[in-house]
Amino acid sequence: MDQLDLSSVSEIFAIQINYADQDAEYLGKSSGVFHQYIIYGSIDGKKWEIMADKRNNHEDVPHDYIPLSHPKKYRYVKLENIKMPTGKFAISGFRIFGHGGMDKPDPVKNFMVLRTEKDKRSAWLKWNPVNNAYAYQIYYGTAPDKKYSSIMVYDQNEYWLKTLDALKTYYFSIEAINESGTSQQHPVVKSE
Repeated sequence: MDQLDLSSVSEIFAIQINYADQDAEYLGKSSGVFHQYIIYGSIDGKKWEIMADKRNNHEDVPHDYIPLSHPKKYRYVKLENIKMPTGKFAISGFRIFGHGGMDKPDPVKNFMVLRTEKDKRSAWLKWNPVNNAYAYQIYYGTAPDKKYSSIMVYDQNEYWLKTLDALKTYYFSIEAINESGTSQQHPVVKSE
């Protein structure tokens, strides 16, 4: 049983577990099989409380989303496997949804999009780093109100985008992300 350290006491609203198919005898959702587990939370990593008890679960939940009835404040979270329907206990995702107990990140400043005449299919995006952010979400599209594509960039303040149509004008925006949410989006930048 391993534990996850959220780095600080955080307010948790929901948890999602995505099981992996390590040595599974069959794939996909099936009837008559089920996962059983317990999720614990702790402030100090020593005294644990049950957050979600699925010991008596009899449903197939290869991707289980557990909203908590009331938010809980913990720094550490761990998952104890009770029963797997088949194969080995393996997870591909263990997601914690909530609020990190800090201010949302500051807005991104000096967001630039540069395309060269030589190859307009590519764009170099650059911005000032935000101190209280660990990632950035870049939105882009062919109209200011139709930025349907996005890219998440971790621990960098630049990105080389190579998927544009050379003949189209694009519109870009960016927001900073941390454990407590997202910043205000940067005003739209037009790139021809």
